[in-house]
Amino acid sequence: MTNPRSRIERLSILLIVLCLAVAAFAVCARIRPVSKIVSNPAIVTIGAPVANGPLVSTGQVVRPAGQTCTFDGRAIDLALSPDGSTVFIKNNDGLTVIDAKTWTLRQQLKYNDNGSSMHGIAVSRDGSRVFLSAAGRTVEEARIGADGKAAWSSAIVLPDKSYPCGIALSADGKHAYVALSRKNSLGIVDLETGTLMDEIPTGVAPYGVVLSPDGDTAYVSNWGGRKPKSGEHHAKSSGTDVAVDERGIGISGTVSKLDLKENKVLAELEVGLHPAGLALCTDGSKLYSANASSDTVTIIDTQTFRSLETLLVRPDEKLPFGSITNAVALSEDGHTLYAANGGNNAIALISLAQTPGEKSQVRGFIPSAWFPGAVAARGSNLFVACVKGDGLPYKLAKDAAWKVTRHRGSACKVALPDDATLAGLTARALADAKVQDSLTAREQAHAGTRAVPVPERPGEPSVFQHVVYVLKENRTYDQVFGDMPQGNSDPKLCIYGREITPNHHALAEQFGLLDNYYCNGVVSADGHQWATQGIVTDSQEKAFGGWTRSYDFGTDALVYAPTAFIWDNALLHGLSFRNYGEFDFPALKPRSSWFEVYADYKSGARKIVLNQSIDIECLRPYTCPSYPGWNLDIPDALRMDAFMKEFEGYQKRGDWPNLVLVYLPQDHTSGTSESGPTPRAHLADNDLALGRLVEAISKSSFWPTTCIFVNEDDPQDGFDHVDGHRSLCLAISPYSKRQQVIKHFYNQTSVLHTIERMLGLPAMNQNDGLAPVMNECFTDKADLTPFTALKNNIELDEKHAKKVSAAPPGENRIMDFSRPDRIDDDEFNRMLWHDAKGEDAPYPAQLAGAHGKGLKALRLALDGDDD
Repeated sequence: MTNPRSRIERLSILLIVLCLAVAAFAVCARIRPVSKIVSNPAIVTIGAPVANGPLVSTGQVVRPAGQTCTFDGRAIDLALSPDGSTVFIKNNDGLTVIDAKTWTLRQQLKYNDNGSSMHGIAVSRDGSRVFLSAAGRTVEEARIGADGKAAWSSAIVLPDKSYPCGIALSADGKHAYVALSRKNSLGIVDLETGTLMDEIPTGVAPYGVVLSPDGDTAYVSNWGGRKPKSGEHHAKSSGTDVAVDERGIGISGTVSKLDLKENKVLAELEVGLHPAGLALCTDGSKLYSANASSDTVTIIDTQTFRSLETLLVRPDEKLPFGSITNAVALSEDGHTLYAANGGNNAIALISLAQTPGEKSQVRGFIPSAWFPGAVAARGSNLFVACVKGDGLPYKLAKDAAWKVTRHRGSACKVALPDDATLAGLTARALADAKVQDSLTAREQAHAGTRAVPVPERPGEPSVFQHVVYVLKENRTYDQVFGDMPQGNSDPKLCIYGREITPNHHALAEQFGLLDNYYCNGVVSADGHQWATQGIVTDSQEKAFGGWTRSYDFGTDALVYAPTAFIWDNALLHGLSFRNYGEFDFPALKPRSSWFEVYADYKSGARKIVLNQSIDIECLRPYTCPSYPGWNLDIPDALRMDAFMKEFEGYQKRGDWPNLVLVYLPQDHTSGTSESGPTPRAHLADNDLALGRLVEAISKSSFWPTTCIFVNEDDPQDGFDHVDGHRSLCLAISPYSKRQQVIKHFYNQTSVLHTIERMLGLPAMNQNDGLAPVMNECFTDKADLTPFTALKNNIELDEKHAKKVSAAPPGENRIMDFSRPDRIDDDEFNRMLWHDAKGEDAPYPAQLAGAHGKGLKALRLALDGDDD
């Protein structure tokens, strides 16, 4: 028989254990793992510390290994001094000199009146001379003094339209071999006289140059590859025909082998797309080409000039394009190749095959700073130039003039790791690059799932059948929504508030205010690429020293990433598409001012003809012929009339494309140019057009199955109290969370990823795949209440009362708005500020630019409470 006392004791003990377990569960429920908190996108702004590193606008985290040195300018390329004591870095605007031992900044030497091309730096064998290729037609020479300081000495002037890139020096120091990108040739320069002696033809857009050990042979990477074959699709890049596919995207990359004794071409070999950095082994038998638009490295036998191996350098072979492998360097023993993966913010370590039949393989990854663009190895250290810096804000000097062309770059010095250390670094690199998120975005759809606004996996059903994607121009959050107290706003920075943009404000209030949204890029050249492809190429990241080849906005086939545009993604998966204005540069006949175009529009005379101009051939058939793109002399009111005319036809027929892209550029403004209306009138025109668009769609039969995204292409050099990347975004639909403030981190690639989920499309690349989808903007319950557009409070043709000067005072120069960003950004934004606030209002320079103020500290929240 059981003892009752012992039974009671056992029950008591059990009760105590249960109570302790419940208490422990309660504590665990309250104190959640830090990793879970940090991964919640609702609680971080970009630049905030996440897992000991800042979150950047791509949604990745930057935690470089080793030592980091930061400085002014984008770090494009690097070279070591012969003795290894000094690292010379080519910036977008000059030369940076770093002490390799102490890893401290020794000197920054700015060009007098120039910028850098996207590649090219070389150091003489005695270490006394450094050569950098500039963005125009010169190679700049700096002399190194006995104190280790550099000083500009001379400039080698090359033929017009050269755009020199890679540089290699002869062993005797008498000649420089320079890739002349726009002339499609290798230039041979006499360094004693500073003259161009001869040119050897290369492939299209030569980029990198290395010389054989005996100096008799040059190897050149050709970014644009071979010339187009007869009958092949082709398009222009900086005046040269290049081979393209049916989407208008480049399909060739080659390496040329050139005889320097006879100055002739020996061979041209197809490698991956956009071959960029090159490395040659010590005995010259093997050449390594980093193929930036293929995420690969090609290993070439220099004697037979055949490919031995092509290595995929992505962190996972299941990933799509996006690693952007753009530079390579060899270890001193020739056994390891280091490859810079710009898209993954990491350096890949590749063990090279040493015996016949053996295969080279990626051993692991070392995390770098943001977008590594050049790499070198010396002894036990690796040196990396990172184009976009360490992800932290740039600290401005007092009263400094901020421009979009001012940047924070960085360089990393990393001790080469052993296998155990490399394993830890690899795990960190892949976690920070959000590799798993990119892989998750490629999961197969589950059968039998119910329709929701944003499906969990591509191919699962959505309540939406139509997505309207509205692209606008160049505004930050605070400039427009700074007067909205319910959000993270600064009213002092608001210059186009509720009176000027009543529809933007009403839409944000009714359908959700996103106050933690960012543009990935900073200007139109990369902004439209981010907004339509979800990624940019290494050439765009490195071209900020001067857009000499092209300032791309749908005009240069070699600038596009090899991934699809969002419309390609839709069309290739059987969906329908219509374009209104994107990548179009219409001409007016006769040439007319804004006021003349507006008067013609108001009268209904239509005497002014709009001639459409779209370079991407496959986009033209899907584009509304009467809807004009970029031309600031055309009001958005006219654009919206063209849209409405087609939309009425769709309503009558009862069908409408699945994807509709609408371009409304007038919020860019034309400053205080007297040929156009006031800046606030431009904004009012843009605001009314958006209001009309949403009203028409919300009162149509398509409304129950339509989502409208409103996005800026870039924030330009605008001011914002959180960060210069922060911008406007609206997610408008019957399923939007009405009257809510959305605190989650989202960016341009989030918009694309969300559109893809809604339309059942796969992610196009690693970047849109890793971006968080915008679940927090939507609810499962529909509210079909339509939107009614508000009337404009500002006359659309309001003229300037007086001339408003830009900064510096009294220098109100004529600005060129014929193409995007042909203006001084800092001057233009000061002009807009003083136009809105008055001549005496201090300009908030400390808050302007893509790295303006930087960013808020990480907010940890437990169950919605701040801690």
